[in-house]
Amino acid sequence: MNVEALHTKIEKIIQVNAGLIVLENPVGYPYNESNIYLVEDNGRVIWQAEKPEPGTLFSRVKLNEDGVTFSAYTLNSHACDLNLKTGKLISFTKFQ
Repeated sequence: MNVEALHTKIEKIIQVNAGLIVLENPVGYPYNESNIYLVEDNGRVIWQAEKPEPGTLFSRVKLNEDGVTFSAYTLNSHACDLNLKTGKLISFTKFQ
């Protein structure tokens, strides 16, 4: 499946059963949106990942071995665990 970026350049794509998790480059991405999202095969965005703080954007993403969560890291030093089906935050830590 060919995915088109919503706002910037696609940095990473992870294929999962529900579709593709997409991480777009945070530079120039709108702060009121999330730059990690899940896209169905038909190109429809299912969810955008919940952010730990408004105005922060993600810089890295990886699928966890449990198959139900993924981890993401923000430019503002957050380490986040998120639900794969919903994109909702499960937990996060902020590093100093």
